[in-house]
Amino acid sequence: MRAVALGCGHYLPERVVSNDELAAQVDTSDEWIVARTGIRRRHIAAEGEKTSDLAAAAGRAALENAGLGPEDIDAVVVATATPDQTFPSTATRVQHALGIKRGFAYDIQAVCAGFIYVLANANGLILSGQAKRILVIGAETFSRILDWDDRATCVLFGDGAGAIVLEAQEGDGGPADRGVLGTCLHSDGAYNDLLYVSGGPSTTQTAGFLRMEGREVFRHAVVKLADVAEEVMEKVGVGPTDLDWIVPHQANLRIIDATARKLSMSMDKVVVTVQDHGNTSAASIPLALSVAVDEGRIRPGDLLLMEAIGGGLAWGAALLRW
Repeated sequence: MRAVALGCGHYLPERVVSNDELAAQVDTSDEWIVARTGIRRRHIAAEGEKTSDLAAAAGRAALENAGLGPEDIDAVVVATATPDQTFPSTATRVQHALGIKRGFAYDIQAVCAGFIYVLANANGLILSGQAKRILVIGAETFSRILDWDDRATCVLFGDGAGAIVLEAQEGDGGPADRGVLGTCLHSDGAYNDLLYVSGGPSTTQTAGFLRMEGREVFRHAVVKLADVAEEVMEKVGVGPTDLDWIVPHQANLRIIDATARKLSMSMDKVVVTVQDHGNTSAASIPLALSVAVDEGRIRPGDLLLMEAIGGGLAWGAALLRW
């Protein structure tokens, strides 16, 4: 049994904030941001626009792309670090917004690695027979937890959502199958202080602000992403030459480029959207995937390597044949 992708979709808030607009607010410049990150613009949620709103819009687009309706979905699983409320889950709000009346819904929180975690989890639900069709979403409103006076972090992040629909289908059990072929997950709480939010219900009773040790995160990211990519390829029995595309977490163009070089992969085979969206955390991989599908770059049968790292530290990789 395989968890096969039937369709995808994404949503971006209407407001676009350029580097020049940020440079008018903090001590930075377009040249500085582009040189260090590759980011040129990002989308920011409107006042009153919640993570569940972004997630529902992306989910609706994915259902339409898959040719399905709410009655066809057994579960909704949302990856987010910026939920609408402490509880209940953002996924239940999305379930209701989309008119999905049966099954179950819940959130997974692994920050920027969230989509890999949620994909692995949904794959497990399908393989165990718990659900036949699952709507998997990554959605974030990171603009709500940014310190807009901290030029080192506020220029990096944006808001958005991406979604895919997975369905249980029989395969042959080999790497030529469509669907999720393998996943690998890791975390190490010893690195908590490298990337975290300075608040929470049981500590400060506030949402807090994002804090990051950028250089240390960069160092860990390049090594860990390359290692977990090789791990999942070995698990499935494929190599870099078998890949059609890498769809990486869109955090920083320098990290994306360095990871591709460690895998001996040409950047021509890497989906890059960070210049337009910034780092959208758990939304970045499904958002980039959906954009590439819309543009006709990713086609049925293509083998995709997806990898991400985020706060925790938590990191992982997945192989999916589209």
